[in-house]
Amino acid sequence: MRIEKHISALLYRYQCVTVPGFGAFLAEVRPAVADNATNTFYPPKKAVSFNANVKNNDGLLANHIALQEKISYSEAVTLINTAVTTWKQQLDNLDVITLKNIGDFGLNAEGSLVFSPADNTNYLATAFGLASVVSHQVKREVLKAEVEELEEKAPIIFTPERKRSYSYLKYAAVFAVVAGVGGTALVNYRNAQIAQQTLAVEKAVQQKVQQRIQEATFFIETPLPAVTMPVDETLPANLHYHIIAGAFKSEENADKAVAELKTKGFKSQRLAPTKYGLYPVTYNSFATRQEANAGMKELHKTTDPGAWVLTIE
Repeated sequence: MRIEKHISALLYRYQCVTVPGFGAFLAEVRPAVADNATNTFYPPKKAVSFNANVKNNDGLLANHIALQEKISYSEAVTLINTAVTTWKQQLDNLDVITLKNIGDFGLNAEGSLVFSPADNTNYLATAFGLASVVSHQVKREVLKAEVEELEEKAPIIFTPERKRSYSYLKYAAVFAVVAGVGGTALVNYRNAQIAQQTLAVEKAVQQKVQQRIQEATFFIETPLPAVTMPVDETLPANLHYHIIAGAFKSEENADKAVAELKTKGFKSQRLAPTKYGLYPVTYNSFATRQEANAGMKELHKTTDPGAWVLTIE
């Protein structure tokens, strides 16, 4: 089994991958660079290097191999030792060791180990898919110099005939005025359309509110027996905003709901029937919309997400 595929997989996630008895592969993040000589832009990458002095077993490679190959840790250590022994024999025979997607190993004239990293793999996961880009050089200064030279050789001379050639400017001015008037008309037409759409939405909202009143229900966990209680149909003059708990077709059910809510501490009451014949039942009533909205938000959090505010002028 070739262990370099496991080394390569670990380099994507770790800065150092140690091969016990051989050395450690180090991954250093380098920023994107631009080579002015070749007009090439290189993306950020992890540059792989090798340190032959770090040989202690930190368990990272052996554990990874054991998990991936579904073998024991000791068997994984044995596989690593076998691979290292093979590599050293090849180096003693002056062979070049090629580890796929990692690099090449060889001995120089002094017998020292030399590592040449592969350039075909970028181990920086955040730069996945990015490749180098070659751009043509933009010679702005050269073009500017050529234009200045032409201006010096051919100065512009204004003659009466040349002045008459600018008569098209007045037509351009007329066109600009016409375009401005047309743009204003278009904006006004668009604003009128928006106003019509807004009115239609408001009507639809009112219809939804009326439908909500007709379909509203109130659920009582422990229904009370039917009771007859006096109801003050005349509301205080200053309480125009009511948080609605439900609306009932039956006056008797509305009274039951009022009694239930009062036992829970609410200042509930039954309002006069609507034009649809429904009896609204309130949680509380308020003099200002701000107070009513605040009470409704609190009910949404604690008791009834469906509570809503009814205004009666």
